[in-house]
Amino acid sequence: MDHKIDILQPAIEAVLAGKIQLLVRDRGELTLTVKATDYLGVCATLRDHADLQLEQLIDLCGLDYSSYKDGAGSPYTEGPRYCVVLHLLSVSKNWRLRLKVFCPDDDLPVVASVNEVWAAANWFEREAFDLYGIVFEGHADLRRILTDYGFIGHPFRKDFPTTGHVEMRYDAEQRRVIYQPVTIEPREITPRIIREDNYGGLH
Repeated sequence: MDHKIDILQPAIEAVLAGKIQLLVRDRGELTLTVKATDYLGVCATLRDHADLQLEQLIDLCGLDYSSYKDGAGSPYTEGPRYCVVLHLLSVSKNWRLRLKVFCPDDDLPVVASVNEVWAAANWFEREAFDLYGIVFEGHADLRRILTDYGFIGHPFRKDFPTTGHVEMRYDAEQRRVIYQPVTIEPREITPRIIREDNYGGLH
């Protein structure tokens, strides 16, 4: 696959000159980062330009980099919190590209919808909206897709509690499903390792 990247990398550098924030080649993969203001136009170019032809969207997801701020040496210690990542494929040229765009505002993360560029983005963008609260401007039907009706919050955000805010159960007296505050109490679990004598040939 490296010989494909040898062709794709200079093509991206030539076609998208001035719009590349970062272009990283690592472990046989190419990752392009662009600004939110250039994102939609770059996507159309990646799809339509004869030298690129990345006509298929394989995946789109959100990321929350907030916990990276605690890690020494992380490249995201001072950067935006939310990111959208796309994986693109050129069927005609048989190469792949990872595209990243960071949402400029942590309080209201917004990037353009690419649903008009790749129709497959529709449900992926709804998932990222549901799980991370990332708003895709221009999406024709941006609503939750995985969580329950009336769900509050975005469960893949790093500051969302692992137990959630409410729990639901069937109430036999009311004969319906009800919602109530979470009754799970956090506890520390220390695993025990029990091995037989001579386990793995050890004495």
